[in-house]
Amino acid sequence: MARAVGARVPRPEGPAKVEGREVYVADLAVPGAWEGACVRSDVPSGRLVGFDLDPAFDFDRVALVHPADVPGENVVAMIADDQPLLAADVVRHVGEPLMLVAAPDRATLRAAVAAVRPRVEPLPAVLDPERSEQVFHEIRIEKGDAAAVLARAARVVEGTYRTGSQEQMYIEPQGFVAWPADVDGTVVAKGSLQCPYYVVKALARALGIAPEHARVVQTATGGGFGGKEDYPSVLACQAALLARACGHPVRMVFDRHEDLAVTPKRHPSRVRHRWAVGDDGELLAMDVDVLLDGGAYTTLSPVVLSRACIHAAGPYRCDHVTIRGRVVATNTVPCGAFRGFGAPQVCFAVERQMDRVARELSIHPYALRRRAALRVGDTTATGQVLETSVGSMARSC
Repeated sequence: MARAVGARVPRPEGPAKVEGREVYVADLAVPGAWEGACVRSDVPSGRLVGFDLDPAFDFDRVALVHPADVPGENVVAMIADDQPLLAADVVRHVGEPLMLVAAPDRATLRAAVAAVRPRVEPLPAVLDPERSEQVFHEIRIEKGDAAAVLARAARVVEGTYRTGSQEQMYIEPQGFVAWPADVDGTVVAKGSLQCPYYVVKALARALGIAPEHARVVQTATGGGFGGKEDYPSVLACQAALLARACGHPVRMVFDRHEDLAVTPKRHPSRVRHRWAVGDDGELLAMDVDVLLDGGAYTTLSPVVLSRACIHAAGPYRCDHVTIRGRVVATNTVPCGAFRGFGAPQVCFAVERQMDRVARELSIHPYALRRRAALRVGDTTATGQVLETSVGSMARSC
């Protein structure tokens, strides 16, 4: 066996990617493959009444899939079963899939999609998460009695911090190829993804097949950063439904515009901090309120909120902490995984709050952080006792 420790070990896929020889979804040789696409909503909220089909187009040349054509459950199997593969009645965000179309070539596909005109009756849309009344998930973390300390504190510093939606911008857009079921009922789907067993679960539910009859193959993946953790479940099921409908393999590969428009992004956030602080910079109490915008459906929002709340107090020592977190629904594209899973939003907020406290007290921001940093023996906001090095300065510093 070749020595690895202390040696320069090349990445197995490195040369092929650098030299442009790597085979991505769009490069797969798939004989007889048709092209697939979605007919999407152009309103953020509404009721789907029906479709107008342009009589000038010959729809016998293509395959169409409606919600009623889904053989299993019309759902994207994830944490919650609230996201349909195809909206059957209520439309909840711009870009929501309403119908699937497959055609033998791209030109015919483009013409077919343009010939389908959804009829949607607009409904009031909720675009501001602070006005949402639908809560996907809530979390509360308590340590000590922050309310009591804040009530008697001589100095309280407050701040509100916001972050927006953020796109992963992976090099390769979302893409999948699916084949019709073989003689024993097995469906094969190949795509750019991060979590193959998420896709297996989704295919089994949507197609009404046993998980062992859903074979998922990860192709060379041109980046993901969380963006290909949950959404491939959507695309794989759509490609598989179209393959079932037309009897041919179906390739669905987004262009950059469609990828930017309809795939999950980092959750926008609003984080409020209210701290009791001593004149010397000691953090006496923290009250933190975390609000995340989950978009139209739950997707991975409960996990993202969990990570956000766990990190909301930052790497700082405080005996009295209250953290309230919730992720709510809006009529926007569903948010999902993005590297950091909620931590970047709250880390930004807590660090800006530290800067605000430093200004209030006329203390250098570094000196304030040095004083407040968690050390061995301290307890975090979640009650974890830090028994080994946590990378901060020694207590004597």
